[in-house]
Formats: sequence, C-alpha cells, structure tokens
Amino acid sequence: MSHEVRTLDVGDARAIEHCFEVFHELRPHLTPAEFARRVAVQSGEGYRIVSIERQGVVAAAAGYRTQHFLAWGRVLYVDDLVTRPGHTRRGLGGALIDWLIGEARREHCDALHLDSGYARHDAHRLYLDAGFRLDCHHLALQL
Repeated sequence: MSHEVRTLDVGDARAIEHCFEVFHELRPHLTPAEFARRVAVQSGEGYRIVSIERQGVVAAAAGYRTQHFLAWGRVLYVDDLVTRPGHTRRGLGGALIDWLIGEARREHCDALHLDSGYARHDAHRLYLDAGFRLDCHHLALQL
C-alpha cells in the first residue's frame, strides 16, 4: 500500500486543528490551544509538519526542523513522530521515516537526529531497522 506523505501548512489553523489528535497521543499534556500556540512559535524557528491521512483522519505525523550544530553539522531534527492507535504496524511510521530521510538529503543535511522516550520500544525497533544508531544520552533539567 502506498502512503502519501503531505506537508501541512503550519500557518493554517484548520490544518493544525485537524492534526492535533494524533500529536496528542505523543504530547498528552498539550491542549488544542497550546498545541496551536507552540506550532506557531516553532514554525517561526523552521518547524514543519508532514502527515499521512487515512479516511479523512490524520493517522500519522511528524514535526521536524533543520538546524546547524557544531557537533554534527547540518541536521534534520525530528521533534515529533507519532502514529495514531489503530493505525500502527501498517508501515505509516516507516513511510514517514523514509520521507524524512529523503527530505534530509534534499536539504543537504549531514544527518537526521531524533530523541525517543526510553519505553517506546516499537519506535526504537523502527528507527534501528531504518539504520539509526544509539549515539548519546539526552539529558534535561526541568526549570
């Protein structure tokens, strides 16, 4: 089955509202209003969203941006990648990863990076199967 990956217009409030439910699976702490506010702020920093729809519902989505790092050079960084329950294990996450790898190449990036929660074992399997490797620990200090 072919999976059409679409780029969302992050300036379109209806498009952002339409994809909230799938992002809410990964970011349950966000309300629709706070999600829209954060997307607006992040889009000013280069954040973009791609999605795959099934029967009028956003079944999977990814949010990403391109950044420069002293350590790695030009990197496509995946902030968010999520598949809606009921749509998992259908190749949607893999299709998004493939699209993001292609986008990183189109953008002349040196690498594609992402962080993933410790307990997201299915996601880890997807990433490792796609050729990712575990490079570092991500540490955070809540302020």
